[in-house]
Amino acid sequence: MTKLLSCRYNMDTNRVEARFEDGTTLAIDCIAVEDEYGNTPAQRAELDWLLYNKPLEYAQMVLRGEIERYLSLGCDHGRPEN
Repeated sequence: MTKLLSCRYNMDTNRVEARFEDGTTLAIDCIAVEDEYGNTPAQRAELDWLLYNKPLEYAQMVLRGEIERYLSLGCDHGRPEN
């Protein structure tokens, strides 16, 4: 696959739409990703935070198979503040 140029989250389809340098496009099914890796409410919140705030990084991690490792680091972007 060539270089990933851009991504955007489409709320209507619940997919991240990615565009690559060679013109190829790809849609990542976010429900499938959440079902596979979002085992806790905190993990699901983190995945949602990534979708809304960093869709490019979300797509890169999904394509590289790094979502599980990322979530295991205990990130807390998606958790509500006290």
